Amino acid sequence: MSDSLLKPLKIGDLTAKIPVVQGGMGVGISLSGLAGAVAAQGGVGVISTAQIGYKSENFGRDPIGCNLRAIKEEIDKARKIAGSGIIGVNIMVATKRYEEYVKAAIAAGVDIIISGAGLPMTLPELVGKAKTKIAPIVSSLKSAQIILKYWMKKYDRLPDMVVIEGPLAGGHLGFKGEQLSHIEELNYDEEIRRIIGHVTECASEHGREIPVVIAGGIYTREDAEHAFSLGASGVQVATRFVTTYECDASEAYKQAYIDASEEDIIIVKSPVGMPARAIANEFTRRTAEGRIPPRKCFDCIITCNPAETPYCITQALINAVNGNVKDGLLFCGSNACRAKKLEHVKDIMKEFEIDGE
Repeated sequence: MSDSLLKPLKIGDLTAKIPVVQGGMGVGISLSGLAGAVAAQGGVGVISTAQIGYKSENFGRDPIGCNLRAIKEEIDKARKIAGSGIIGVNIMVATKRYEEYVKAAIAAGVDIIISGAGLPMTLPELVGKAKTKIAPIVSSLKSAQIILKYWMKKYDRLPDMVVIEGPLAGGHLGFKGEQLSHIEELNYDEEIRRIIGHVTECASEHGREIPVVIAGGIYTREDAEHAFSLGASGVQVATRFVTTYECDASEAYKQAYIDASEEDIIIVKSPVGMPARAIANEFTRRTAEGRIPPRKCFDCIITCNPAETPYCITQALINAVNGNVKDGLLFCGSNACRAKKLEHVKDIMKEFEIDGE
């Protein structure tokens, strides 16, 4: 494609030769295996820190301690796979003891922290003078304006990258339920242009360049070309990578994506307090009928009240990643139904290669 809009993604002194950021997916969907493979192919591999230590035998007794240890373990393992590739982590602002997760990732030498599920207002303070890059996730012009203004005023700091996550993304979404019922009315391409315009203006005022990455509904090269036509510097891809041999999820989890039809992809209510996109199954049907009281608390998110939560999101996500898809919550993007077979990360990344590379 000689007239390709795609260019390498430059994040400060880091360069991803293929402008693809692999989206962070928890619990356990994007760990060192997937992130390392994407980074090794020239993209940005991202580990989700959400209940990352779930495999530990002590997880039930000390989930946060297990998570903090697993952050370093998974980053180290990803590095061995990635070589000189870029490794990032996704840390949800809604995570209990968020600050400790951020500091653990920095101590492990992660290249970039991507943070959403709330606005990461204190992230610059936590990172300080460390080399780790920081990237907030925003879904609206208003949220972009708030985070850029606050960071500059409070910390004299701008993001190293901004991720715009649209309404077609998987997992937790920064939109109201009624907006997701009428996505076509959002005119989201125009909102993307406004956000990019604001970020570019702020960066220019301070003699900087801030790459903007578009997430949500990016599945093919054609989707990426469209994102670049809106002014993006890169794209974030998550759902496409679930059905890869290198993805850290169970085979049953991957097969659920392959088996899903368009009608199976629904919006659910999450204990995080945000709507979320997932694959309909027996679990989502049960939660729609009534509350499933949690048996114990795994200290995952600050917005959860165990006495009132509709279900334990940690247990539901662990069930899913381990292959108990009947009793599990399977987050997905709007394009999950397009998966027809398992692929290798290398082949997907080739699809997004820059011409002449």
